[in-house]
Amino acid sequence: MSRMKDLAIDIMSFEADELEIDDILDLFATLIRSGMAWTLQGSYGRAAQALIDQEIISPEGEILTAMVPA
Repeated sequence: MSRMKDLAIDIMSFEADELEIDDILDLFATLIRSGMAWTLQGSYGRAAQALIDQEIISPEGEILTAMVPA
């Protein structure tokens, strides 16, 4: 399966609220690294920017901190 197809599946799973927090961070790190976070619908760019602003993911798409569910 191609990486683009995997990414599409991850996005659909995210929108269906089926991903764990680590998977969400991996998804957004990938979207930031590839630049796709800024070309998808606005909510993706806003979420990506919030993760960057909170220093959870770097502007280059590196996960900086692990999230622990409450």
